[in-house]
Amino acid sequence: MRKRFILVIGCIVFCSLIWFLNLPAKPAVHATTTNNKYVYLPAIVKAPPPTPTPTPTPDPCEPISGVSYTAFTIEGSPTDRPATQHADINLALRGYEPTNAFRGLVDYGGGYDPNAPQLYGLFGDQRTPTFTQQYRVYDWDWGCNCRGNLLTTWSVTLSGMQTTPLEVIRVPDSGYNIGYGYDALVLYATRERITLKYTREDNVVHGYTVHIENICVEPSLLALYEQWNTAGRTSLPAVMGGQPIGRARGSEIRVAIRDNGTFMDPRSRKDWWRGR
Repeated sequence: MRKRFILVIGCIVFCSLIWFLNLPAKPAVHATTTNNKYVYLPAIVKAPPPTPTPTPTPDPCEPISGVSYTAFTIEGSPTDRPATQHADINLALRGYEPTNAFRGLVDYGGGYDPNAPQLYGLFGDQRTPTFTQQYRVYDWDWGCNCRGNLLTTWSVTLSGMQTTPLEVIRVPDSGYNIGYGYDALVLYATRERITLKYTREDNVVHGYTVHIENICVEPSLLALYEQWNTAGRTSLPAVMGGQPIGRARGSEIRVAIRDNGTFMDPRSRKDWWRGR
């Protein structure tokens, strides 16, 4: 009995020793000193470039400061058809073509009218402009009420004159007075052209007529013209020599001048550019 007890105890001790030897080893514990320091920097984000403010496109039809206009009763009857459909009043109906004629003033013989409109008055500095291009205007066939051939009386019947875009364009001064110091009536006006008549008649039959193309007529003058045109044309705007009437739409205005309805050569020194 005693031997059996000793044997059991021995087995228990042996098994315990085997179990202990098979335990997993614990990792060694080392003392660790932590001394980390953190520096927090601000985030730098590049801002997107600002959207550029668009430069406004200059408007040749903007009002001209300080101007005002009035209307005069016409003499005789209003034109016999709507002005937009009248080839003596609306130059766009006739049209014109460029020509290779001399780009400068020309000298003709014969007499002259000392009171005729002087075309250097179109410009505030009263300069003799650079002629950028010459043109010939079409004739008009009143039988068919349609465009005819190019006019041949003169080699040039419309002149292109150099301008600065938005330059103020003025009424060519003359020695004529249609009342109270005024020189001309406005027979036709749009945002592209104007027709001036140096009498108080609503036609081009007698006296001087000036057509100016590529001009935006001053808004209040255009409104006054449209008002009286709609009302039957018994009155029309009146303008003085040197008075602003609009702005150049670009680098060239085109000018025609007529005497008793006939298209003349705008380059004639003795007639329209005296002293130049």
